[in-house]
Amino acid sequence: MPVEFRADLHIHSCLSPCADLFMTPRNIVEKAASRGINIVAVCDHNSAENIAVTQEIGKKRGITVIPGMEITSSEEVHVLGFFENLERALDMQTVVYDHLQTGENDEDAFGMQVVVNEEDEVLGFNKRLLIGATDLSINRIIDLIHGFQGLAVASHIDREGFGIIGQLGFIPPDAGFDALEISSRTGFDAAAEKFSMYRAVPWITSSDAHQLEDIGRKTIGLYMNHASFEELGLVLAGADGRKVVP
Repeated sequence: MPVEFRADLHIHSCLSPCADLFMTPRNIVEKAASRGINIVAVCDHNSAENIAVTQEIGKKRGITVIPGMEITSSEEVHVLGFFENLERALDMQTVVYDHLQTGENDEDAFGMQVVVNEEDEVLGFNKRLLIGATDLSINRIIDLIHGFQGLAVASHIDREGFGIIGQLGFIPPDAGFDALEISSRTGFDAAAEKFSMYRAVPWITSSDAHQLEDIGRKTIGLYMNHASFEELGLVLAGADGRKVVP
């Protein structure tokens, strides 16, 4: 019988240039545990290089870490991808890197892109322009995520910047998203009134945390049999009593 797990499915690590340097995998897991969160997804901009270490730390603390990525489309829209395992996330990363805007990250302008180990020691700095966009369309990104057996979610649809409605003015009915994300800035009730035409697709809400204190600012309840990517997919499909609750 499904039971409730609390999840924050949109957290940036110190790999994202716009995230605080204290957003190390260890700190993320510890903060999530302290706030009663059972499941997290690390979704850095256009990269998955801090996922493996976060998963290892999560295992030791009883936190399920779902591999994720926030990909920027050619339309400047953010799309979240969730994956069954690290290998699938890295497969997606390879494609994203091949299509990412050329150039090196300017640390003074955008921030550092730090890859770390379990002890928060710096392993290196990603030099790619992770804050940039890919030349992949929204539809192509969704198709790629699904091709790697992942779940595609429209990021923060209520935000003007990098939200699909803010950029396009609407969500194409045939886009194929598995869920839509409401940001922490908008409550579910307000979103339900404003975006009622999009309720046919499941909604989630997440913190989109870039700082430690923001982790768990918004979470979602997932009624599932156990904490896993497979169960997340079944929740979004509403299978056998599984459901999403604010």
